[in-house]
Amino acid sequence: MKTFIASLSTETNSFSPLPTGMLSFEEAVIAHGDASRGPVQYWSAPMRLWREAAEERGWPVVESLTAHAQPAGPTVRTVYEGFRDEILRDLEAAMPVDVVLLSLHGAMMADGYEDCEGDLIARCRQVVGRDAVIGALLDPHCHLTEAMIEAATLLVAYREYPHVDIPERAQDLFALAADAAEGRTRPVMRDHDCRMICAMHTPREPMRGFVEAMKAREREPGILSLSLAHGFPWGDHPRVGARMLAIADGDAELADSTARAMGDRLFAMRREVAPAYPDIDAALARAAAAPAGPVVLADVSDNAGGGAPSDATFLLEAILARGLTNVASGVYWDPVAVRICREAGEGATLPLRLGGKCGPMSGRPLDLEVTVRRVAEGLTQRFGELSTPLGQTVWLSLAGDIDLVINDQRTQTFHPEAFTGLGIDLAGKAIVCVKSSQHFYAGFAPIAAEVIHVATPGAITPDFANIPYTRRAPNYWPKMEDPFA
Repeated sequence: MKTFIASLSTETNSFSPLPTGMLSFEEAVIAHGDASRGPVQYWSAPMRLWREAAEERGWPVVESLTAHAQPAGPTVRTVYEGFRDEILRDLEAAMPVDVVLLSLHGAMMADGYEDCEGDLIARCRQVVGRDAVIGALLDPHCHLTEAMIEAATLLVAYREYPHVDIPERAQDLFALAADAAEGRTRPVMRDHDCRMICAMHTPREPMRGFVEAMKAREREPGILSLSLAHGFPWGDHPRVGARMLAIADGDAELADSTARAMGDRLFAMRREVAPAYPDIDAALARAAAAPAGPVVLADVSDNAGGGAPSDATFLLEAILARGLTNVASGVYWDPVAVRICREAGEGATLPLRLGGKCGPMSGRPLDLEVTVRRVAEGLTQRFGELSTPLGQTVWLSLAGDIDLVINDQRTQTFHPEAFTGLGIDLAGKAIVCVKSSQHFYAGFAPIAAEVIHVATPGAITPDFANIPYTRRAPNYWPKMEDPFA
């Protein structure tokens, strides 16, 4: 079975002020056919796993592009079309192909394309014909479009949020594709619109139980795979929102009824699923009153992983105004400040204007007196068990035992290594602030006395009823109390 593998991914925030162009991909990764041979990072792990699984079976493998960019605004049209066409040229040159495996996101939009993944999968289908198996691995924060479902044989989304199960789900997709290609199964996909938009954190109940219920249902006869597309709330798309996807073995009615049943189950527990988000004042009051630390505060609205700039100052400004001490905060994306600190050198004390550079959603710049404690290059942090780069990174100290981490490569805060790699001891901190919506949780929860997701101002505020959609109908909870009425 000749297998073709490729990867193209970014998550598009329709309201982000940052365009996604070639520089964004170059800063993350662009590999032309050899990503599976290099160091394993979270965007290349599926490619490595698929190559190894195919080669273990003696299947020839043709590897094409791997390109990944940090989430931001719509991708520049020529950039998307160039990447897409490279994959298609490689696929045409590899023909005949039995299995196509694509590591995608599912919420990528470009100028002129509201559904990049659907466009790519459909064009792949035109090349390989109707008998080849096309499987796509998706982030659960995808839009799960009709074009994807119609053109693909199999769609599999990560189950966990934070996404610590990427390798596991890549393996699941390969196994499903192998069974289909060798004639053991006949996958049929159906989806159900749950008509809800909110954050769904899988480590806690009731989402923990829902994920386990999906796994249990897959062990029953007839169902090959279940995936929940949480949707990406800040993508202005007609299909944004939660959708349940079921893949059955040759039975469309079973796939449809299972997707509806699981979707109805999710909708019934929507109020319990949606996490509470205190504002800055309430969150800081809770943190200050905590008997022990560290209390981890998630600056959810300035998460680079959702397309935010990651330079917002709202939470830090409030901490300084209240005179709170013994705080660590990061990672702030501020290449200008990083350059100044590198120039000044370790040990230097200087006035520094930090953050607030990308627009109103970033707050105002803060003028601080800082000491450069360490300047580092080549540091990484873990996302699950996979590493991600931090770029040029600087540890700054302020009076009051406040430590800040700034860098020049935009990324969310995944793991305590973003601090400890520089030498910052988090164990003795009263408060640790992280710029992330939920991916931080796997790394920080084990060291936290308490975790608080804070409804900060910013580019991805968790006010799901009032996101200014122009493409999505308002028939979803919490915009409507009963969108099925």
